[in-house]
Amino acid sequence: MKKLFVKTYGCQMNAYDSARMADLLAPLGYVQADGPDGADMVILNTCHIREKAAEKVYSEIGRLRVLKAQKAEGGGRMLLAVAGCVAQAEGEEIVARAPAVDLVVGPQSYHRLPEMIARFSREGGHTLAADFPALEKFDALLETKETGISAFLTVQEGCDKFCTFCVVPYTRGPEHSRAPQAVLDEARHLVDLGARELVLLGQNVNAYNGGGWSLAKLCEALAKIDGLQRIRYTTSHPNDMSDDLITAHRDNDKLMPYLHLPVQSGSDATLEAMNRKHRAADYLRIVDRLRAARPDIALTSDFIVGFPGERDADFEATLQLVRDVGFATAFSFKYSKRPGTPAAALRSQVAEDVKSARLEALQALLGRQQHDFDDGQIGRTLPVLFEKPGRKTGQLVGRTPYLQPVHVEAPSAMIGQLASVRVERRTANSLHGSLV
Repeated sequence: MKKLFVKTYGCQMNAYDSARMADLLAPLGYVQADGPDGADMVILNTCHIREKAAEKVYSEIGRLRVLKAQKAEGGGRMLLAVAGCVAQAEGEEIVARAPAVDLVVGPQSYHRLPEMIARFSREGGHTLAADFPALEKFDALLETKETGISAFLTVQEGCDKFCTFCVVPYTRGPEHSRAPQAVLDEARHLVDLGARELVLLGQNVNAYNGGGWSLAKLCEALAKIDGLQRIRYTTSHPNDMSDDLITAHRDNDKLMPYLHLPVQSGSDATLEAMNRKHRAADYLRIVDRLRAARPDIALTSDFIVGFPGERDADFEATLQLVRDVGFATAFSFKYSKRPGTPAAALRSQVAEDVKSARLEALQALLGRQQHDFDDGQIGRTLPVLFEKPGRKTGQLVGRTPYLQPVHVEAPSAMIGQLASVRVERRTANSLHGSLV
C-alpha cells in the first residue's frame, strides 16, 4: 500500500474535494496518512482567497522538497501535487517556479488525477490540468467509502457574481449545478454510510438550478430520504434568496433554522464598490421575511472592513446593520488584496491601522451578540444531534440546530441520534447540558 497525505487549505468545499481526491486514489493503492513524512504522494489542496496565499503554498513546497529529496536518497519517490484554486490561478507559474511539483490540478479537474499519475509514471516531467469541465468532474466521482454523522455534499460550484474583491469566478469558473438525481443518489449513499446531517455546499449554493430545480425543491426531495435528520447549506448570496427558499425554512422541518447569509458591508456606497448588486435595505428586508417565516432562525454573516474607499460613515453603517440584525455569529476580516481582482487596483486603499481599529470594534460588537445568543439558549431544551465522543469519559458532543457544540453525559450508543437536551451553562466556545 502507498501512503497519501492531503493538506487542505480554506473552505468547506476544499475539504469535500480533498476527501474525493482520496477516494479517487484509493483504487490505485493509496491509503491516507496523518502527515507528509514517508508519504508516497502529497497533495496541497490550496485556497486563493487570502492575500499572499500563493506565497504560503510555495513555502510549504519548499519544506516538502526536502522530504522528497530524502525519500529519493533512500531509493523511493514522493509525488508532489498542487491542487485547488492556487493551482487554477497560477498553474504555469507553479510549473516554472517549483520544479519539485510533479502535478498541478485545478478544482474542476481533480477527477483526472489517476490519469495524470499514470502519465507522469510513463513520461515524467510536469503534468498540468486547469480547465473547467464541471460536468465531467462530477460524472467521474467515485462513491465515498466512509463518512461522519455530518457530511458535506457539493451541489453547486462556481460563481457569476464577480464581486470586485473575490477570485472565485476566476479560480472555480462559472456557476454550475449538479443534476438533482446525482445529488440525491450521493445523498442516499452518504446516509447509508451513517450520515444523519447533510451540509449542501456551493460558492453560491442558493443559486442552485439543476435541471430546473431550485435549492428549495432539492431540499424538499432530500428531506424524504429515510434516516436523514438534518439539512444545512452554505454559502448563500442575498440576491439568490428566493421566495420558495424562504418558504422552505418555514415548511421543511429538516432544514435547520440557521442561515449563513454574507452581507460584507452595511454601506450602500461600499456595497456598490464591491459589486454586490444589493443594498443594505435589501438585506434587511430579506432578514425580516426570513424571521416572519421562521421566527427562531439564527443568522450568520461575513464582513469585510477597510474596503478601498471605506469612510468612517461607511463603517458606522456596517455597525448599525449589525445592531439592527443581531447575529448569532459572524466572520469578519480586514480587506486584503486578492491578486487579479478589480479592487486590488483601486488607489483608495485604507490604512492598515484604520482597518485594524475598525475590525476590533466590529468584532467586539459581534462577540457581544454571539455571547447574548449563546446565553439565550441556557434553560432551553433543544434537539441535539450527537456526533462524537467528548474529551471526558462518558461524554458526547453534539450540535444544536444552530450549530452550537454541546457537551452532554450520554452513552456512546447515542452517536448519530437526536435527543432532547436541556442547556445548563455556556463556556467560551460551547454549551453544556443534560439529557431530558
